[in-house]
Amino acid sequence: MPDNGYIALLVAVSAGITWALRALPFAVLAPLRESAVVTYVSVHMPLGVMAILAIYTLTTVAGDTPAQLLWLVVAVATTAGLHLWRGQALLSILVGTATYVTLMSAWAQS
Repeated sequence: MPDNGYIALLVAVSAGITWALRALPFAVLAPLRESAVVTYVSVHMPLGVMAILAIYTLTTVAGDTPAQLLWLVVAVATTAGLHLWRGQALLSILVGTATYVTLMSAWAQS
């Protein structure tokens, strides 16, 4: 059984490494906050990430039957229409997902 000093040293080293790894991104990014590149990426990247996620989701979720593709199109149209109307991303995503799940569940039961 290791002694208490050894265990305390292990805990201290683990805590130090954990703290350093969590602080490192903030320390590295602090000088870059004024960079034009970082500003550009912070403005345009969210749209790019959402587009990539949407394309990935639509290509992997696409169903095997015309009915499944129809439900997917209805859910995407619902999401896009609700977002254009209300402008709230969370609401649009939740309602679009609920629409898709409801339509697919109703189709699977029939």
